[in-house]
Amino acid sequence: MTNLTDVTAQEAKVAETLFNALETQTKLVEADVKDLVTTDESAYRVQHALTELKKEKVGGYKVSLTSKQTQDMFDSDSPLYGVEVEHQWLTSPATVKLTDLMEPLIEVELVFTANEDLSANDSLETLLRKTSVSPAVELPDARFVDWFPSLSKHMVMADSAVSGRVVYGTPHDTSTMAVQDLEKVEATLKLDGEELASGASTEVLGNPLNSLSWLVKKLDSQGLKLTAGQRVSSGTFVLPPHLEAGHYTCDFTNGFGSVDLHVQ
Repeated sequence: MTNLTDVTAQEAKVAETLFNALETQTKLVEADVKDLVTTDESAYRVQHALTELKKEKVGGYKVSLTSKQTQDMFDSDSPLYGVEVEHQWLTSPATVKLTDLMEPLIEVELVFTANEDLSANDSLETLLRKTSVSPAVELPDARFVDWFPSLSKHMVMADSAVSGRVVYGTPHDTSTMAVQDLEKVEATLKLDGEELASGASTEVLGNPLNSLSWLVKKLDSQGLKLTAGQRVSSGTFVLPPHLEAGHYTCDFTNGFGSVDLHVQ
């Protein structure tokens, strides 16, 4: 089992550097810190230390690199996760200021909300029954200049999987859904009425529930649990464009509704 609290002095210093960059909105140059974090285990320890510095309750998690395309971009053969503290979760309709972020993108996602604690032994169907599902857009954001898509996998991990904001819509009861229903969701993202991107839920490890299951098992291997009330942004349907000012809407099929976001 990975011990996230066994942080070295060097890892603590990287976490402090990331935290200071977040607090001051000062962009880092990856070359200055890249060689200080060279393994997955080290990167997750830095992330854990960074979360501790934020002194805010964990609202949930985000899963990244859930398609072959994004895994190839970041030289990875598996997903990774990041922590999202409470203030990073917003309900639709939402308003976000660009000045509150650094170099944000926008992604199309489904968000799972745990209605009870989730277990690494839960089947996909059990996970579905224990959660509700919402349409969402995520705003990934890094502490590094010109980070997308050049940031290294370990720095993505260390920087809480480049967490920014998640805007989620009306939760849907899953009691009558089948696991396969989550493979049939499509979404169209628009900015000021013009289509920006569209994609399907199958881009997320074939089914977003696979992403949730991966996360629950990964957290379990690190001595953590996904508990009632926490949320999971499960992975993007689309290759994310850069966020800019304007009115974003994202419409989902299969009865999942829409998400509304104003960016100032």
